[in-house]
Amino acid sequence: MGILRDRMVEEMKLRNFSPATQESYVYAVSRLAKYHHKSPDQLSKEDIRAFLVHLTVERKLSPNSLTGYCSGLRFFYNETLGWDENKLFIPPRKKPSILPEVFSPDEVMRLIGAARGLKQRILLMTAYSAGLRVSELVNLKITDIDAARMTLRVKQGKGGKDRYTILSQNLLVELRQYWKRYRPSIWLFPNRAKNGPLSRGEAWHIFRSAKKRAGLKKGRGMHSLRACFATHLLEAGVDLRSIQFLMGHTSLLSTQRYLRLRPQNVDSAVSPLDRLPL
Repeated sequence: MGILRDRMVEEMKLRNFSPATQESYVYAVSRLAKYHHKSPDQLSKEDIRAFLVHLTVERKLSPNSLTGYCSGLRFFYNETLGWDENKLFIPPRKKPSILPEVFSPDEVMRLIGAARGLKQRILLMTAYSAGLRVSELVNLKITDIDAARMTLRVKQGKGGKDRYTILSQNLLVELRQYWKRYRPSIWLFPNRAKNGPLSRGEAWHIFRSAKKRAGLKKGRGMHSLRACFATHLLEAGVDLRSIQFLMGHTSLLSTQRYLRLRPQNVDSAVSPLDRLPL
């Protein structure tokens, strides 16, 4: 498996896959090999399907998790081993269209207020104020903050793209207090050893803990704050194209889904029952 893993990682690096994607794909193949106690290149189509049935029926994984496994296996067999798609035949999965849960502005304030300490407070404020993915948030550097232009530079976001997003005036005030207290040298949110960035897992833990203390039930992960960023900008009248740029979406269709989260879409409608002379 070691040689195959190296080949797979090499293929992903040539395609400029993010470290998170590389880790996810390698994990999917390693779990398949462990399930059958065989090297993955020695497995048949039926073995692969049996593993997917195990994930679906026995482990009851979510559709998103299963899609991740399928993507990793497809890449390994098609791109690393050069199998024909018909030989592999992993059936396409219908992805459910699930709307993310969005906090109201008051709930965002409660979440930020429930943070423990200045560092956690700044982390949550930054995620919300700039619409960042978790990986983008933890990889921010001090040099990415441009107070003169009021921008944050996001390096190598999803798809390996750089972009600029908003630097909040309120955030900048607190960032200055944060820098005076902690004096981070490279990473805006360094890990405890101060030799690298905070891990994504630690950032998620900070979000979940603050959400629990704030008594909030909605919002499954830090991506909720990114959804809040887009939805609250739409409610403030910012156009879709600007939001698309700020969020780093390649397609406007990805941004348009946030239109479905605006309460105005419901509040402006009148039920047909209310038009009847009852």
